[in-house]
Parts: sequence; C-alpha cells; structure tokens
Amino acid sequence: MFGSYVSMLKNEFAGYNKARFTKDIMAGVTVAAVALPLALAFGVSSGATAASGMITAIIAGIIISALSGAFFQISGPTGAMAAILISVVASYGLNGVFLATLMAGIILLIAGIFKLGILGNILPSSVITGFTSGIAIIIALGQINNFFGVTSNSTEPIKQVQSYFNYGFHLNLTTTFIGLFVVLFMVFFPKKWNSIVPSSLLAIILTTAVVMIFDLDVARVGKIPTTLLADDRLSLTSINLDMMTGLISPTISIAVLGMIESLLCGASASKMTGRPINNNQELIAQGIGNIILPFFGGIPATAAIARSSVAIKSGAVTRLTGVFHALFLLLSMFLFAPLMSNIPLSGLAGVLMVTAWRMNDWDNIKYLFKHHLASGEIKFALTMAATVILDLSMAILIGTAFAFIHFIVKSAKININIEPVDPRRMGLNENEQNHINWCVVYVTGPLFFMSMDSLLSELATIPKNQNIIFSLRGVPHMDVTACHALLDFYTSATNEGRIVVFASVNPKVNEQLEKSGFSELETHYAYPTVDRFLTTIL
Repeated sequence: MFGSYVSMLKNEFAGYNKARFTKDIMAGVTVAAVALPLALAFGVSSGATAASGMITAIIAGIIISALSGAFFQISGPTGAMAAILISVVASYGLNGVFLATLMAGIILLIAGIFKLGILGNILPSSVITGFTSGIAIIIALGQINNFFGVTSNSTEPIKQVQSYFNYGFHLNLTTTFIGLFVVLFMVFFPKKWNSIVPSSLLAIILTTAVVMIFDLDVARVGKIPTTLLADDRLSLTSINLDMMTGLISPTISIAVLGMIESLLCGASASKMTGRPINNNQELIAQGIGNIILPFFGGIPATAAIARSSVAIKSGAVTRLTGVFHALFLLLSMFLFAPLMSNIPLSGLAGVLMVTAWRMNDWDNIKYLFKHHLASGEIKFALTMAATVILDLSMAILIGTAFAFIHFIVKSAKININIEPVDPRRMGLNENEQNHINWCVVYVTGPLFFMSMDSLLSELATIPKNQNIIFSLRGVPHMDVTACHALLDFYTSATNEGRIVVFASVNPKVNEQLEKSGFSELETHYAYPTVDRFLTTIL
C-alpha cells in the first residue's frame, strides 16, 4: 500500500517545475475563495461553530490532500455531513461529534487498509441521486431558522416543520432580506464572472459590510479564534465508553457518508481529468484525517466535488493545490478573523440554500422522470424519503436493498419456448414419424431458486409420451436449487421411460450440473448442440 502511494507521488511530481508550482498556487487561491464561505457555513449548520468549519477545512486540506488517492481531491466540511452532526450535537454535544469523528476515521482507515474502496461501485445511481436530494432537503430545512430569524424546538426535519405550525413562524424582516439578497445574488451572478470571484464569497463580503456599517441587529457568526487548537476539542481523558456505545449509529452514518462522498467525488473528478483515483488510498487518507481532526476541534471531513471541480478548472497540477488552499484559509483566519466574526448567519444560510439546490443531480432526475423509468423513480423517491425521515445510513441500506430485490425479481423472469423437433433440420421428410415424440425446450435467462417454478410449470404441460431436449445456450448461470430440481426432473422422467438430454450448455453451467449429481449418471446426458444430438440419435 505504501509502495503504491510513493509510486503515485513520483509519477505526479515527475518534471515538476516553477510553472507547475505557480499553477498549483493560483489554483489553491481560487479554491480557498470558494471554500471560505462554505467552511464557515457548514461549521455553523453542523451545530458546531464557524471556527470548527475553518479548522476542519485547514487541517483536512493539509493532511488529507497530502495523502489522498488523487491530486484533484480537495477535502473539508460538507453539507451532507452537517445533516448528521446537527442531531449528534443535540444529543451529545460537541464532544459527541469529536468522538464520533474519531471512531468514523478509524472505520475509514480500516476500510482502506482492507481494500474496501470497491464498495463505492455497488450503489445504483438512482439511489445515490435520491440520497443526495434527501441531504439537500435536510440542509435547506436546517437553515430555515437562520435564514428567516425564527426558532424551532427540534433539529429533526419533520418535527422542526411541525414546530412552526405549533408555535408560529415569526420571521425577522432584516434577517430574511439578507438571506434573500444572498440567494438572488448567487443565482443571477454571471457565470463568466464566477470564475474570477466566487459569487458566494462576494455576497458574504457585501452583506457583512452592510451589517457592520449600519450596525444591524442580526445574528452573527461570532468570535473566530486565530488558532488551530480550538478551546472545544477532543482529549484522550474525555473519551467515554458509554458515549462511544451510544454513538455507534451516527458513527456508522458518518463513515458510510464519508466513504460515499469521497469516492463519488473521486469518480466524478476522475472523469473530468482522465486521471484515475486510488480508492483505497483515498479511504486511508480520509481515515487518518478524520482521526486527527477532533483533537484540533474539527468536525468530519470528506472530499467535496464543489472544491475539487474548482481546483481542476483552475489548473491544479498536483496535490499541493489542496495544501495551498488550506494555507490560504489559515492566512485569512489570522488576517480577517475580526471581520469574519461579523458575517450574518442569514447570509451563510443563503449560501447553503443555494448550495442545497445545486447539489441535486438535476440531469439524472430529469432523465429518470422524462423517460418514465419506474424502477429508478421508485429507488430515487424511496431513498430521498428515507434520508429525510430516517438516518442516512438506513436510507442507503433501504435504497440499495430495494435495488437488489428488484434486480433479483427481474432476473427471475426467464423466457421458455417449447417446440416440436423440426424434421427438416435432420434431413427427414415431414411424413417420417421418428421425430414426433421429441420436443426442444429453449430456456433463456438465469436458472435459480426464483425462476424454477416457472420452468417446472411449463415442463408439466409437455405430454408424458414425449422425450425432451433442453437447449440451455441462453442460460448464463444456474444455482444449486435449479440443478437439484433438474436432476429430480431428469430422474423422474427417465424412470417413466422418457429420454431427457441437455444441449448447448456453457462450461460453467455444465460444471454446476456435474457437481450436483449429473456426473454420477450412467447415461450420457449432455451434447454440444441440439442438432448434434438429433443427428446422433435419430
């Protein structure tokens, strides 16, 4: 594992020069400009602080970027993770978040060591799309309080909405206006300018300036410490076994989400660059980063496509882009902490509202519903609803389980055609009678426990005086249940004096038949093709 990482670094930095170094620095500056408002916003939306978001982006940017499975992966706090953390903070406080982050980091590290990066490839695209949309809804609902200046008595999405009906929705006009301004500014900001100055950063600068100039009475970010060691951070003495037990479920959610987000980001960015990503090395990097983060006061980090795509489009050459972006964030924290403390929370909420909308995979959603792909629509809707109503790991399990069950049910549908033997294939006249007691059963599709009832039902319709040729060219595989059922049918039919043979059987299926007991038969049961058997017997 270490050898492959060193080899990857050698290839990445081969021919590295001043020009490439300059590209990495400039790309790092651009990514930092995009990451700054997001880091602050995700820190606040997670139930922690803006400072926690900054610390996470800086530490993750340095450590995870340096160890990642590809040069283009930029990690930091994400909105999806904030959706989990808000409930952890409500139940266990910040120390619970730190401990869950540490435990999730250990899980990710183990997953990388045991090469489980392939697990990122087993999730259906419609499940991922539904999962992403569900997270977007949670993020948007989680920002209602800050956006409108209202309060609710719950952090759970459904109960939060109910509380507005029960206790009223008394919005603050000034706060709401700031949030709406940020949303509209980001939506209508020209795309060609966005590559020069990120609309989110510019919107935050403008609203902060207005808040400071007119001393508006709105909720603000608050003090931003100029240190990477936050007052609230994990210490070895604060690790509590009882708390660890209670945090098992959110820890698994954090680890699963970290794996999914990082690997999906890698897959997407890999397509953009044409360069591969080492999934297992990426999981190791995410694991190490998340193990270290809580000891500085950071929250969970994952690779983020928003930052990674900006890095690629800005001309990033090596993983130093991620390191430089972190160093620029650190510099901004030292230089602009007093100014950042005055950022209105409704402004950050506006950024997250737009981010939530844009994180939906709209192209895939339109494709599913435009082409009326029922199974994909159900997977999407089911996963999205489960993500909002239940926890995120359960949503993934439910969506994936439905996809597998649907696949198995569809696989159980086999095509069976029973036809009499055509005498012309044997060079016989139609008046000759030595073929009339034979039929060919053509089977297409996998034979396994769910499809055997269909086959046996069709076989029961064949007259008892007819011999049978099974043509299994279209059968790709067969399970133990199918093999055993066919052996029982073969034994029963031959005891009745009928002849049963198998033709056009692929080697793997024939191997299964032999293992199940056909190799012990005294008669020859398998032939290369139907024609070969017919010309031999008839």
